[in-house]
Amino acid sequence: MALRSLVSRKTLGLGLKLQFRGLQTFSLPDLPYDYGALEPAISGEIMQLHHQKHHQTYITNYNKSLEQLHHAMEKGDSSVVVKLQSAIKFNGGGHVNHSIFWKNLTPVQEGGGEPPHGRLGWAIDEDFGSLDSLIKKMSTEGAAVQGSGWVWLGLDKESKKLVVETTENQDPLVTKGPLVPLLGVDVWEHAYYLQYKNVRPDYLKNIWKVMNWKYAGEVYDKESS
Repeated sequence: MALRSLVSRKTLGLGLKLQFRGLQTFSLPDLPYDYGALEPAISGEIMQLHHQKHHQTYITNYNKSLEQLHHAMEKGDSSVVVKLQSAIKFNGGGHVNHSIFWKNLTPVQEGGGEPPHGRLGWAIDEDFGSLDSLIKKMSTEGAAVQGSGWVWLGLDKESKKLVVETTENQDPLVTKGPLVPLLGVDVWEHAYYLQYKNVRPDYLKNIWKVMNWKYAGEVYDKESS
C-alpha cells in the first residue's frame, strides 16, 4: 500500500497534491472570484453548487480511481487496470475541463466580456470572419449537443488554426486530436438549470458577458509561438 505524505502542495493549475512513491491525487482549485461575482449571467447559487459539489465529486472519484489503479498496477492486475479506464477518463476529464472553465470566466468589472485583442483577435477574424461569427457558431453548436457535454474554442497545434469542437460528457478536448483548449463552455444541465431551466440557448447567450478573453489570449500566445 502506498505511503501517503502528510505534506502536500497545491499548484495553480489543477490542484495537484504530490505524495510518496509516485501516487498523485488532486484537490479542488480555488476560484479566482466570489461565487456571486458573475451575476446576473450566472447566479452565485449555481457557481457554488457547480464548484463545491459537482467539480469536487469528479475530483473525489478521480482520486479514488487513481488509487485503485495504483494498487492494480502494483499487483499486475491488468483486468482491473482496463476496467478503471472509463472512470479515469470521465472523472479526470471532469476535473481537467472544470479547471479550465473557471479560468474562462471573469466578472464584468474585471474585464469579463471584453473582446479579445492582439494575436487572438486577429486569428479569430482570419479563421471565423469576426468575433460575432465565432460566438454564434459556438452557441449554435453548444445548443445542439445532445445530452451533456462541452463546446470548445481550440488551437490546432498542427495547422495553427482555430477550431470549434464539441465533446461528449466529460471528454477533454485532447480526445479530438492535437488541440489546445482556449475556451470551454460547459453545457451540462448542472451548469445552468437552476437559473435557465431547460433553455440552454439563453445560458449560451449570456455566458459571453463574463467570458475571459484575456486568459484565452494568453494561452493562445503561449501555445502558438
